[in-house]
Amino acid sequence: MTGLRWGILATGGIAAAFAADLRTAGLDLVAVGSRSQDSADAFAARYGIARAHGSYEALVADPEVDIVYVATPHPMHHADARLALEHGKHVLVEKAFTLNRAEAQDLADLGREKGLLVMEAMWTRYLPHMARLREIIAAGTLGEIRAVSADHTQTLPTDPAHRLNALELGGGALLDLAIYPISFVVGVLGVPTEVKAVARLIETGADAEVATVMTHDGGAISTTFSSSRSAGPNTAVVLGTKARVEIERWWWSPSVLRVIDPEGAVLEEFSARPAEGEGRGMQYEAIAAERYVADGSLDSDLLPVAESVAIMGLLDEIRAQIGVRYPHETD
Repeated sequence: MTGLRWGILATGGIAAAFAADLRTAGLDLVAVGSRSQDSADAFAARYGIARAHGSYEALVADPEVDIVYVATPHPMHHADARLALEHGKHVLVEKAFTLNRAEAQDLADLGREKGLLVMEAMWTRYLPHMARLREIIAAGTLGEIRAVSADHTQTLPTDPAHRLNALELGGGALLDLAIYPISFVVGVLGVPTEVKAVARLIETGADAEVATVMTHDGGAISTTFSSSRSAGPNTAVVLGTKARVEIERWWWSPSVLRVIDPEGAVLEEFSARPAEGEGRGMQYEAIAAERYVADGSLDSDLLPVAESVAIMGLLDEIRAQIGVRYPHETD
């Protein structure tokens, strides 16, 4: 460990999951900030955090904090991460990184200007089975990668006022669910050269289902499907000319992958499913963030901030095609 002292900005469900995994990994969680002192106090008591702040400004001004995990809803990511950077804190920003490419680029530029780590908290990239997938691909076991497919489909609340359905809160399947398979295929095949997207919009104007077909360098094709109104297989496949990788249900969390040859024989099975007490898996991104600060790179080797910016640009293009615009966006 590098000895970085973590602060968590916000106290919602994802912040709680992250705090639990920091504790599991033995990382130094020293502070939490909320818009409410009562909420900060309750969160601090739950996770044994010494310093509880009743505002985000107080958290980022805390001299005992080195790095801030930004866990607010999507529309607040840019302002909250910027606030932390302006106070000299490294930032790990919950995905989707921002609302759009312009906001993402601004954070990347500010981090570079100040010499601070700016990193998207796409925890899937850092999980052990994804590390093994990269090794398998690099070894040539799959041959030439021709296609990647993944879905992220869940039955989530339908209340129009819920964060997941409210456009003013960045609601819709795209930023909450589709970001996972889209980031996954970009990680395997690179940023696409062409994208086609379709969606079904609900009464709030948010997307409840969104599907993409994308072409990548060399002609490889990727497909993704995401839904907030129905639960599907939630699996992923990387298809090569020599073999394929299939990743079991909940592929974006610690899961099981199998390498399968064209005749259906299993060549390898790799499980990343944690034993009891080992955590949900968010600790891997936190450990990686500490490493990037310690080695002076100040950027992720698995998801560079420039790639996060490119992915937000890709989501902008998808939204343009499906007709989704967040009300507080400017031209």
